[in-house]
Amino acid sequence: MSDVPLPALPVTFRPTRTRAVLLTIGAVLFVVVSAIGVILEHLSPGERVSFVLTAGLFYGVLVLLSRPKVVADDEGVTVVNLTRSRRLAWAEILHVNLRTGDPWVFLDLSDGTSLPALGIQPGIGREQAIRDARTLRALAEQRGTGTEER
Repeated sequence: MSDVPLPALPVTFRPTRTRAVLLTIGAVLFVVVSAIGVILEHLSPGERVSFVLTAGLFYGVLVLLSRPKVVADDEGVTVVNLTRSRRLAWAEILHVNLRTGDPWVFLDLSDGTSLPALGIQPGIGREQAIRDARTLRALAEQRGTGTEER
């Protein structure tokens, strides 16, 4: 069993720095592109609207990229990736893996598959991702049939 202190449940793991950067850049990009569309005098109203819609599209993509999270509660784990969510019982999680070079955590499942959990990724916040992966691993060991990665 791991000596990682376990948090009170429910707990949400997400790449907070990456999320803050994406949402900030998205908001700034939206404002700048929309302002350019409004300021340029030679544009028709339709072209101005297209600037705003394009800025909204870029912002929407960045919001989608900031969506991933992993929520652990008493019954199991909800993995929210870019476009899909999956609910897992604790017993379904055999291993929580974050190896050197991995872009995010992978959950080895009892059905023989592996599920990427984009909510824990070392990108900008490597130390936070390692802590979160260890915590999720300890929770899986305590609550399910998970075993520590060797």
